Amino acid sequence: MKIKTLIAVIGALALFSRVAGAEQKTVIRFGHFPNITHAQAVIAHALSRQGKGWFEERLGPNVEIQWFTYNAGPSAMEAIFAGSLDVTYVGPGPALNAHFKSNGQEIRVISGAANAGAALVVKADSPIKNPADFRGKKIATPQLGNTQDISCRAWLKAHGFNVTLTGGDVMVIPTANPDQLALLQKGSVDAVWTVEPWVTRLEREAKARVFLEDKDTITTWLVSSVKFLRDRHDLAKKIAEANVELTKWIQEHESEAQKLLIEELKAETRADFPPDAVAQAWKRIHFTSEISRELIAKSVQDGKDAGFLKGSTDTSKLIESP
Repeated sequence: MKIKTLIAVIGALALFSRVAGAEQKTVIRFGHFPNITHAQAVIAHALSRQGKGWFEERLGPNVEIQWFTYNAGPSAMEAIFAGSLDVTYVGPGPALNAHFKSNGQEIRVISGAANAGAALVVKADSPIKNPADFRGKKIATPQLGNTQDISCRAWLKAHGFNVTLTGGDVMVIPTANPDQLALLQKGSVDAVWTVEPWVTRLEREAKARVFLEDKDTITTWLVSSVKFLRDRHDLAKKIAEANVELTKWIQEHESEAQKLLIEELKAETRADFPPDAVAQAWKRIHFTSEISRELIAKSVQDGKDAGFLKGSTDTSKLIESP
């Protein structure tokens, strides 16, 4: 009798162990910003919230996606370095800076996401008419070292201005996207270099006009930590493939994609984004999973010109398609 009981207990424990093992989930920590230029992530986040996760359906039932939002790229790269993020959508400036800072050991670009969608805006009645008029002015950017901040500083240097981290001929002031609107309305800054949907919001709510549209630029990549790419290569491959599929779906279903994006942006920022404003912003962005080496070279040069990239700028290990 005791032997039968022991066998039953062992059988029950084995069954429990199998069930527990089957239910154990692999957690993938996914980052993005609440921006239209991160549409793939925002839409995927919305679908996760609805229980219809785009990535989850393609990664399998034992995978859980945990979403984290950031204001700008440097914060997301710090999270990668700290081991608290596995993959994230991010601009090229912070990704390149992180790649070079780690001597190519921490960051890999596994897919493209978006190009263009950024602009330098001034008030409609601003006396600024040409680049020389920015002397002595203040320009807000999303965060020190983010893609638009680097583009802004590189552009100013190309036009002969001396720009330092704290001043110079033109003062570049890193300012969170949601705060730029009030500063421009009050006249606390003379211009803003930012990305959609904030460009359109500044146009509509601060009566801003676009001085320069930054079309020839990478706006968003999908990057992975090297550790995740090595340890979970099969999942990294599925994530890259799912991003390609999602990008194509967005291109072919603009109305539905914009609706999902608006709902999720409101959930993340508590701000309303009028459909016509989103449609206006959408026209400035080119969603693509392609990775342009020509634009990478431009981003590297901008980083050098802005003073953020020093020393080796070898990008031979930067792109790794799983």
